[in-house]
Amino acid sequence: MDIVSLREYCLQLPEVEESLPFGPDTLVFKVLGKVFLLASLDAHPLQFNVKCNPDLAIELRENYPDTVLPGYHMNKKHWNTVIVDGVLSNRELITHIDNSYRLVRGKK
Repeated sequence: MDIVSLREYCLQLPEVEESLPFGPDTLVFKVLGKVFLLASLDAHPLQFNVKCNPDLAIELRENYPDTVLPGYHMNKKHWNTVIVDGVLSNRELITHIDNSYRLVRGKK
């Protein structure tokens, strides 16, 4: 997955909008006005922050300590930073995106 395919995937989800509210280096995706994914446009490899169930977040960080990290500049209990380094498959990356989308969308 690269930034183009990440963007295309997020934008095909219902009621999603993108913006650059934190400057030109961070792409933000919102559903119903609430953030569900932030992606660094400068990071190599690609990395993005997604919301996650707290118990699952801990499990993922333990199972993938170099790939799934506590959310950078986010609430560490509820957000993970996922590094697209080839450890997780595209299907697994999409699962992280979908879970975040559902968690955030379900709140409104």
